[in-house]
Amino acid sequence: MSDSLAVHIKEKSLDLGFHKVGITSAVSTPKEKANLESWLQKGHHGTMEWMAKRKEERGDIFAYFPEAKSVISVGMNYFTGFTQADLLSEYAFSNYAWGDDYHEVLKSGLYKLLSWLKAEVPNVRGIACVDTSPVMDKVWAQKAGLGWQGKHTNLITIDYGSWLFLGELIVDIELDYDQPFTEDLCGSCTACIDACPTHALGEYEIYAEKCISYLTIEHRGKLPDVRSELHGWIYGCDICQDVCPWNQKFSQLTAEESFKPRKEILGFTDENWQALDVQGFRKLFKGSAVKRTKFSGLSRNINANT
Repeated sequence: MSDSLAVHIKEKSLDLGFHKVGITSAVSTPKEKANLESWLQKGHHGTMEWMAKRKEERGDIFAYFPEAKSVISVGMNYFTGFTQADLLSEYAFSNYAWGDDYHEVLKSGLYKLLSWLKAEVPNVRGIACVDTSPVMDKVWAQKAGLGWQGKHTNLITIDYGSWLFLGELIVDIELDYDQPFTEDLCGSCTACIDACPTHALGEYEIYAEKCISYLTIEHRGKLPDVRSELHGWIYGCDICQDVCPWNQKFSQLTAEESFKPRKEILGFTDENWQALDVQGFRKLFKGSAVKRTKFSGLSRNINANT
């Protein structure tokens, strides 16, 4: 394929609202697969059995899409400029979920990119992926040159920090590729590790079973007694990102209206959250990523912090 197609793919991606885009070759990832399997064997995925169930696909892109030749990696900035200090409530609520469901926003953009690409290359086949797919988003983003995986394991970019949603379009055609991001710009900084109140971070490794985001979103049922202290968080946690110098210095306000906070998120008091019922939950979080935790999970988290 000519380099002009890769250039046009990037231009179209930016036109569709993505803020970062890079292209890399679909290759086997034995090192990353081994790291994933070791992490799973140690139980660091907690009760997220879906990660173990599809580990072969996650660790090997060809197990997921055998015809894969190229990975178009995209990032979308979601930083709105609001912080926990802007909330009326004492309860903390991860800012990635203050607006509309990013899965829908990114998937929509990726489907549009694929449709456009099919008009350019009629026989192309592709799969649009966000983090619900068994794909190692951060691995492919780094290979595509978007940034590096920080010590908190999030992808950090030099122009947006780590406030990015990631997605991929895996296609069965060869393209011209970007250089991988090979620098580690965390240096000697350990701000994220030092700030995590549940000690869920090692260097470049997360212990999900201790992570407040995991406990408040992915963990089902009763909270483990030994780790029931959520430090005020009722959905997710932003601590490791809030303290990151790259985010403090280089975050930019997003132009994506979908990610702007819903007025209730900003305006709810502790009493409003405590009085929330199933009907109110469904109304407030329609079209929101918060549906993931269900009313039972959010109610459990509120009660644990009350």
